Amino acid sequence: MTARARLRVVGVSAALAVAAIVIALVSISGGDYPMSLPDVVRTLFGGGSPADAFIVRELRLPRVVTALAVGGALALAGALFQSLVRNPLGSPDVLGFTQGSATGGLLAVVVLGGGSTAVAAGSVLSAIATGAAIYLLAWRGGGHGHRLILVGIGVAGILTGVNSYLLTRANIVDAARAVLWLTGSLDGRGWGQAAVAGGALVLLTPVVAVLGRALANLELGDDPARGLGVNVGAVRLTALACAVLLAAAASAAAGPVLFVALTAPQLARRLTGATGPNLLPSLLLGAALLTGADVLAQRLFPGHQLPVGVVTGLLGGGYLVLLLARTARRARV
Repeated sequence: MTARARLRVVGVSAALAVAAIVIALVSISGGDYPMSLPDVVRTLFGGGSPADAFIVRELRLPRVVTALAVGGALALAGALFQSLVRNPLGSPDVLGFTQGSATGGLLAVVVLGGGSTAVAAGSVLSAIATGAAIYLLAWRGGGHGHRLILVGIGVAGILTGVNSYLLTRANIVDAARAVLWLTGSLDGRGWGQAAVAGGALVLLTPVVAVLGRALANLELGDDPARGLGVNVGAVRLTALACAVLLAAAASAAAGPVLFVALTAPQLARRLTGATGPNLLPSLLLGAALLTGADVLAQRLFPGHQLPVGVVTGLLGGGYLVLLLARTARRARV
């Protein structure tokens, strides 16, 4: 990468970090008790009235931190998946990991009748099991990105049917809880959920950063990467494990929020114009996207909050249709 390209990546990353912070402050300022941005900043740094401190630090800040962490974790997972499969459709939503996470959460609700802790644990464990199964099926005896996509789509179809069946077996109260969780929501999220997603980011981001150069080489193909000294099997397995854990932690914190992992890495790559996985810009853009989507979810219809997954589904679904249309148009040229 040239010096000018590196400078552009640094500039885009800085701009995205500022955008994420500004959107987070706007999110905190809104609600039934509106506050000005200076008041929000003053309260965050220890000032403000006791009422302001309670509303900002106890009610709104945990939700915003959860949104930032979940968005960053999903986008980073998406960047890893897309780099591994060398395909813009590589994301937890398409490859079956989101559906696997949902299966674990549904089992915790429908079969065990568990609360939020059981749902989070079931989501993480099921996502890990799904990731292991897809890896073994896709890379048995060697494989490539297209095989992973095909296996993931097949597994996603199977798990979607299982999830639908589980919903039919639930009583009306559990079914309502499950559907809300499946949609993806940040409503009522506290410091516990923020710690799950944020902890995964803190622990796994350094590991992912170390893999950055190897992943960029791996996008050239297995043989060229080996020629450059990359241990292809170890890098691929480590990257996949990190991506699965990040997606699982995000689902445990906010439910299976769709399309952030798909869109953020692609938009980040377009902003930077750089080759490679664009890990840091993707993370920051995902954090800004999900926090912005939550602002829209809270304020689009006054008096009625939407689950954030509805907003990301509408925006991400539109982006997916555009991406597929552009791909088809290139194929005809």
